[in-house]
Amino acid sequence: MLKDPFHIDVVISWVDGKAAKHEKKIQSYIDKEVINNSHGIKKTRFKSINEIEYCVLSILKFAPFVKNIFIVTDNQDPKIFNAVKTNFPERFTNIKIIDHKEIFENYERFLPVFNSRSIESMIWRIKDLSNNFVYFNDDFFIIRPIKISDWFINGNPVLRGNWKLAPKKQIKWIALSEKIRNYFSKEKKYSPKPNFYISQWKAAKIIGFDNKFFRIEHTPHAINRKRLDFFFKKNKTLLEKNISYRFRNYSQFNTVALSNHLEIKKGNSNLEPPKAVYIYPIKRHKNYIKNKLEQCDKDLEMKFLCVQSLDRSTIQDQQKIMSWIKNRIFKK
Repeated sequence: MLKDPFHIDVVISWVDGKAAKHEKKIQSYIDKEVINNSHGIKKTRFKSINEIEYCVLSILKFAPFVKNIFIVTDNQDPKIFNAVKTNFPERFTNIKIIDHKEIFENYERFLPVFNSRSIESMIWRIKDLSNNFVYFNDDFFIIRPIKISDWFINGNPVLRGNWKLAPKKQIKWIALSEKIRNYFSKEKKYSPKPNFYISQWKAAKIIGFDNKFFRIEHTPHAINRKRLDFFFKKNKTLLEKNISYRFRNYSQFNTVALSNHLEIKKGNSNLEPPKAVYIYPIKRHKNYIKNKLEQCDKDLEMKFLCVQSLDRSTIQDQQKIMSWIKNRIFKK
């Protein structure tokens, strides 16, 4: 039984893009909505090879102080309950499946949605969610024991990232490219590729940061739910605009970055480096994965791992990475 009075939940966004029902649903909207750029509909954004199971097990193993794990999905079953029952039977009731309809309550007109940025804008609306929660993608894993203070200090979120200069030149170049492409395009509906870092800058600018921003990487993110609740209730139009995109769009801001900059503006100085190893196992040299996994083993400062687009790697590399993760979790 969890005894720590400081209640922390985890929220994980998940989708099984290989499910026939989901494929049919997403294709019907791709067909309906003329999209002149394919960045937001790449299949790797929706594919799953059961990373969610080991994401959840890693949390139960290395962060036992977490109370509830909410998995946000679109009327799908991540099928992790047997694994939880087998390995952490006392935690079975702490796993909650949350449908998009719950977090989009009163905003159902924007459903269905196939866009993680839109979904992330609404996760703070989960009923019974703790004020202190940590947001995961399903390809995030904890790789060694962590403490509450890795995520919250004195009740305030630990913000993981680094300060970077505003990408103003890059934004100007993208805007110019968009004008040129649309000028020569017959349909004139070209949209730039959604950019992870620029979406963060857009969030920082909303909060009033002009020349620099605190850039996050691929690691779990601690969030104060009440902070987002208060902000979005005062800025409903901004929220509605951000969730209006069914597929990921260059115009959107990153809600985690928004949360971080709200924290910083309120005086939160719990700023830490990511302490995460990032693996993108596509078209890499032969020792790439070996070196990355050795870094996870040897660098005791590394507490988190992100493996992005694992579905696009070779079967051998998938097996190598997942075998390492399993051994890490079940090693006694």
